[in-house]
Amino acid sequence: MLFVIAIIAAVVALVVFLNAKKRFSKSEAAFALIGMGVAILIAVFQVWTVIPAGHAGVVDFLGYVGDNTLKPGVNIVNPMANVIKFDTRKQELKETMTVPSKEGLSVELEISLIFKLKMDNVNEIYKTVGDFDEYLQKLIMPNFRSVVRGVTTKYEAKSLYTADRERLEEEIRVKLSAVREMSEIVILSAPLRQIVLPSGLTASIEEKLKAEQESQRMEFVLTRERQEADRKRIEAQGIADFQDIVAKGISDQLLKWKGIEATEKLASSTNSKIVVIGSGKDGLPLILGGQ
Repeated sequence: MLFVIAIIAAVVALVVFLNAKKRFSKSEAAFALIGMGVAILIAVFQVWTVIPAGHAGVVDFLGYVGDNTLKPGVNIVNPMANVIKFDTRKQELKETMTVPSKEGLSVELEISLIFKLKMDNVNEIYKTVGDFDEYLQKLIMPNFRSVVRGVTTKYEAKSLYTADRERLEEEIRVKLSAVREMSEIVILSAPLRQIVLPSGLTASIEEKLKAEQESQRMEFVLTRERQEADRKRIEAQGIADFQDIVAKGISDQLLKWKGIEATEKLASSTNSKIVVIGSGKDGLPLILGGQ
């Protein structure tokens, strides 16, 4: 449209310039010449279009949409065509929806959809649906809501608080990727931002989780105590075995020999002692005191 206006302006400026020359009006001719130059310059610039990084362009010429997608950078186009630009970078769609759980409870979810458009398919989007906003409203949002509600019916409400949450997110991503109407986009992830359960159910789930954690803690304590009992039992058995071995190794002959050695050492000592000889023929000496 701007190209047509620029061409008309250039023609008008040319007519004014020629008339001004006939009337020998130099100032009017100069302004007409400048205007014609600007109009021609604007018309020439319409032959090129710049597609920003992370975008793609679709050429619409009087209702005819080309099969080629304009890539980022400078592109030569029909100056009378309209160029529609699509953002092909990662985008986030935020949704808040009430979904059913496996038990039939209503759960409020705040969930996001992270996706990006396939650059080579934006012309197909424009042909079949329209611009990006129309594509978002007509296809992405309805399918997103439908898939999320379908997946949450397979999970209990408490699963949204546990490790099953990641499995639910992955299942939503996989099912959205399989939707034929959304083949023009790449589904990256579907993270759950926030979950709001009925107050009574939330308290019940928290109590159950606390009970499970306490049970696991007690199981750990019992396991530790059993291990400690086993350790003490092994230690006691080792001491008993040691004492048994020592007892078997001490004989009467050894005790007599040690008694004789002690008596000899006492006899050779210069200090005074009190020695009591053991009773019986095999009695051993007993040292009671000494100086």
